[in-house]
Amino acid sequence: MEQRNNLPTFGAASFEAVATPEQVQQLAELAGAIWREYWPATIGAAQTEYMIEHFQSLPAIERDMAEHGYEYWFVRAADDGRIVGYTGGHVEPETNRFFVSKIYLLASERGKHFASAVIAFYEDLCRTRGLRAMYLTVNKHNELGIRAYVAKGFETIDAVETDIGSGFIMDDYIMEKAV
Repeated sequence: MEQRNNLPTFGAASFEAVATPEQVQQLAELAGAIWREYWPATIGAAQTEYMIEHFQSLPAIERDMAEHGYEYWFVRAADDGRIVGYTGGHVEPETNRFFVSKIYLLASERGKHFASAVIAFYEDLCRTRGLRAMYLTVNKHNELGIRAYVAKGFETIDAVETDIGSGFIMDDYIMEKAV
C-alpha cells in the first residue's frame, strides 16, 4: 500500500472512506446509477429497483452503517482521483472475517484493474485488523465476477437462494479468500 493525496492506494485505485452525510448521499446516488446500468439485464428492472430501494438507497446505507457496522469507501482512480465505483462491508467478529457486501464499478471503468485494487485493499484491511478471511456473495449468473474472484484466489464455499421479499430471490454463490 502507498498513500496518494492522503488516501490508501493499491495499484490502479485509491480508497476514500465515506464518513460525512454529504458523502453518504453521494454514495447512494452513485449506487443507484451503477445498479441501473448493470443489473436490469441480469435480474430484471423490477428486482433491480427493489434491491436499490432496500439495499442501496440512502436509508438502507444509513441503516447498515448505524445498525450493522458497515463501512463504505469510494473507489477512486489513482491517476486523477475520479470516482470509479464504491465498495463496502463489515467485520463479522463471530467468524473473524470481513464480509465484502459491495464491489461496484461504473460500466465505463470496468476492465481497468480497479476490482483487483479493491481485493488488494481488503486483503490489507483484513491483515491489519487480524481477520482470517474475507468473503462475499456473487450472483450465480455473474460469470465475469465469478471468474475475476476465482482468479484472485476466492473459492466457492456454498450456494444460497435468499428470499428478499416481494417474490424476489437472490441466487448466489458464497466465495471466500483466506488472508
